[in-house]
Amino acid sequence: MQIAIVGTGYVGLVSGTCFAEMGAHVTCVDVDEQKINKLRNGIMPIYEPGLEELVKRNVEFDRLHFTTDLTEVLDDVEVVFSAVGTPPDEDGSADLKYVLAVARQFGQNIHKYTILVTKSTVPVGTAKKVKAVIQEELDKRGVNIPFDVASNPEFLKEGAAIKDFMSPDRVVVGTESEKAKEVMTRLYKPFLINNFRVIFMDIPSAEMTKYAANAMLATRISFMNDIANLCEHVGANVDAVRKGIGTDARIGTKFLYAGCGYGGSCFPKDVKALLHTGIEHGYHMEVIEAVERVNDRQKSIVYDKILKALGVACTNGSKSDSSVVSLPLKGKTIAIIGLSFKPETDDMREAPALVVIDKLLKAGASIRVFDPIAMDECKRRIGDSVTYCKNLYDAADGADVFALLTEWRQFRMPSWNVIRKVMNGNIIVDGRNIYDRQELEDYGFIYTRIGER
Repeated sequence: MQIAIVGTGYVGLVSGTCFAEMGAHVTCVDVDEQKINKLRNGIMPIYEPGLEELVKRNVEFDRLHFTTDLTEVLDDVEVVFSAVGTPPDEDGSADLKYVLAVARQFGQNIHKYTILVTKSTVPVGTAKKVKAVIQEELDKRGVNIPFDVASNPEFLKEGAAIKDFMSPDRVVVGTESEKAKEVMTRLYKPFLINNFRVIFMDIPSAEMTKYAANAMLATRISFMNDIANLCEHVGANVDAVRKGIGTDARIGTKFLYAGCGYGGSCFPKDVKALLHTGIEHGYHMEVIEAVERVNDRQKSIVYDKILKALGVACTNGSKSDSSVVSLPLKGKTIAIIGLSFKPETDDMREAPALVVIDKLLKAGASIRVFDPIAMDECKRRIGDSVTYCKNLYDAADGADVFALLTEWRQFRMPSWNVIRKVMNGNIIVDGRNIYDRQELEDYGFIYTRIGER
């Protein structure tokens, strides 16, 4: 089966590579000529465990190709996936200009029945706009070429995307015709040979499913962070509470970990887009609005805990004009351990680290940072305003506070004896609750975490 995928970002490149790995002949298309040239030479534009090896293997076996021109392959493919970006506008709505541009090019150049499948996360009603644009272009050409549109949202977790794609727990497909359903069934059958589970539905429901899934997961995170913050006030332990409620089969254990807030390319953007969809239709989604507010507040919690641990009573925004008040952390050095929004990715979009670093810099602190993968991305975003270190021990050298923001596996069992020796202070702020209080206190640290007094 021959397919094309427009967009070589995270979704497009992972999807195209995995389709090729299962035997399809795939052409990935992107208008960025530099990116395409790098991909042809095996240089990845994103970090995802296992992706580089998979791309190189399928290029070598002539199943995966890259081009800047969709028209080169349009006559040969049965399905075109649109996996272009949908960045948020200032009002939080999804910007569909790239999605509609793909639809326009599709309508201008198809010569036989082809399906255009939207894999990007798009608001409900996008498929109608896509279909209208395609038909408009066909009418301009004065031709009557059959086509279908479909919705096939992705449910990939960064850091585990290949496994998610190759062994999905479900595939959601929104279609309008039996012909499109048959083609999509044939395409996905190799992935689900032992547990064939493609969930077909109408297109608006498929479009909504992606937003609803991410909003639910974001809700669980914000709910647990809200509970964690209350636990600190009443003297409860959020880890005990999590275990107590997670054993209820109606609730389960996933996405119930307290921390310093969610980030990334999906949850923040999709929550905003869902809120905007509600507003467009005259409906305010009060629960989702609260989810966003809680998460925005939670991203500052590590900064607040740093101030409290250092005994700083005032923060920026105080009415005092003294330099001590305006720069409460002047002369202090903070080690930030972990920069990406989650482990196994270099993605820093909406990462809590960006909020914490910004607040620390404004408070006058010197900052030393380390992340296994995201150092270059951090430098691209904030430049040389922080000191980039070669490992977590280097970052801790001379620091008054050691603050963990991303729970990379390699951070789970550091040599606390070494860290205690190289630090200037003895404060550990655990933004992901991965350390043991007793162990750290035995080493002489002052330890603070989320959801425990």
